[in-house]
Amino acid sequence: MHQRIKQRGVGSTALPVVLCIGALGLSACDHGDKAKAKTPKPSQAASQTVSVAVVNVQALPRIINASGTVTPWEEVPVGAETGGLTAVSVNAEEGQVVRQGQVLVAMNDTMLRAQARQQEASVASAKATLAEAQAALNRSRELQAKGYLAASALDTATMRQQTAIAQVAAAQAAYGETVARLGQAVVRAPVSGLISRRSVTKGQIISPGTELFRIVRDGRLELDAEIPEADLLALRAGMPATVTSDQVGQTTGTIRIVTSEVNTQTRVGLARISLAPGSGFRSGMFARAQIAAGAQPAPTIPTAAILYRQNQPGVFVVDARNHVQFRRIEILARNTDRTAANGLNPGERVVVEGAGFLGEGDAVRVAGSSAHAAPPAVAVAAKR
Repeated sequence: MHQRIKQRGVGSTALPVVLCIGALGLSACDHGDKAKAKTPKPSQAASQTVSVAVVNVQALPRIINASGTVTPWEEVPVGAETGGLTAVSVNAEEGQVVRQGQVLVAMNDTMLRAQARQQEASVASAKATLAEAQAALNRSRELQAKGYLAASALDTATMRQQTAIAQVAAAQAAYGETVARLGQAVVRAPVSGLISRRSVTKGQIISPGTELFRIVRDGRLELDAEIPEADLLALRAGMPATVTSDQVGQTTGTIRIVTSEVNTQTRVGLARISLAPGSGFRSGMFARAQIAAGAQPAPTIPTAAILYRQNQPGVFVVDARNHVQFRRIEILARNTDRTAANGLNPGERVVVEGAGFLGEGDAVRVAGSSAHAAPPAVAVAAKR
């Protein structure tokens, strides 16, 4: 009995000790949590100081870039008007400059000359018959006036004279046709220019309408420059251009005409740029053009404000709540300091320095004045 009482005494004494230790542990944990709660969290965003500039309207010299194919200003096909004759001489080659009226091809005209002589003789015979009929008619009129010839005989003489006149006309027409064919046996250059193609050879039997040559009239070439429809309205005939080819080099040109039609598939039109004589370009070459479209008013921004995303130019625009949005633009003209572009409105603010550190929708705050002002810009700090 005494032992049991001692065991119970020990147990009852240990219980308050355990409770006390537990209470101390809870108190220590509570103090630890409060200490952690009071520890300040590190900042998650670092401010990047940037500057902005205000979009304004300025007139910058505008250069429109284009490319296309070199083509003849006017390419004249040369064909044969007569046929069935053999080419006995060909007097022009591709790349040769010819003059208007120069003989290009001569055909065998022996048969035509013989036919012309025969028909010339027929004309002479018909004229002799007409003279005889005319003399008979004159005598018949004299006799009929004296009462020695019946009226029917006079009518017969008159009809013979009219028939002889018709025969003379027919013989002359046949002779004229042969003479014309004889002239067509020689093919002459219809215009002066450069032979761009030859498709006839000596000894060839030529058929009527067969194309023999192509001549670039006056040797003039032009570039069919493809222009996006947004730039077509800025171009006018007479504007100067610089045309470049990797094979030939560089030459000058002038817009001859801007076509009124836009391709419905590609949305481009054509500006035909006349090339300077002796440029060395050839028909079919690919070339690039820089067209000086003149100084035209347009929204302008500092060139340093432009960023490229997916190979497309754009800028960060600051809205009224000082948030930024990336906006794509179309560059019209640029120099070292300023760029004219479509897609912006005068008075809007665009980020200049530090734009590369911004993201869509970032908030910014005004921090000072910009050194890029033309007009003045406003410096801001961006928060991420």
